[in-house]
Amino acid sequence: MLTIVFDLDGTLIDTAPDLISTLNLILAREGLPDMPYDAARRLIGGGARGMIERALAAEGRPGSKADLDRMFGAFIEHYAAHIADRSRPFPALEAALERLAGEGRCLAVCTNKLEWLSVRLLNTLQLTQHFAAICGQDTFGMQKPDPEILRRTILRAGGEPARAIMVGDSGTDVRTARAANVPIIAVDFGYGEVPIATLQPDRLIGSFADLPAAICEIEAERP
Repeated sequence: MLTIVFDLDGTLIDTAPDLISTLNLILAREGLPDMPYDAARRLIGGGARGMIERALAAEGRPGSKADLDRMFGAFIEHYAAHIADRSRPFPALEAALERLAGEGRCLAVCTNKLEWLSVRLLNTLQLTQHFAAICGQDTFGMQKPDPEILRRTILRAGGEPARAIMVGDSGTDVRTARAANVPIIAVDFGYGEVPIATLQPDRLIGSFADLPAAICEIEAERP
């Protein structure tokens, strides 16, 4: 069985509206200006704490550990209550997931989001049933680009790293997959800091409608 492992934010779900509104609420409480949407969008992918750290650094206000802990706690509290106010699956996702399952693929999620938040988001959007494993940065105590989180996600889903493909949207996903020796299909509609094509993923797609064919192409090239 082939295991397909998806990133979450910017790959499966367009979560930017709710993440950025939460970030700007936290910044406002600190007396800091809102971060412009496009700039904040590029901060997504390293987890909420990383998003806060980078936003503070952009304002020339690096916070202490105590400050970051406090802001992170407030971020999670607010975000959890508003996790799917405006977040939605990217177009053609559900049809692609159903087709892949029908072809006998095992599906999983590997994200730098906290696991319980990931499950809550997917539950709210009625997508959880598609995935054999949903793993976040707290599941194994590590986060991407550490390749071990990808390997362990594949194993938890019942798969084998030698029979897996990753789908992601950022340089972090590409680095993770390469380090784990797993092929990577990139989506071009996500949140990466640089154009994802410049990172030379194994395949690049502009719609989930193109995902099944991209997977078949990679399978045909493998020994």
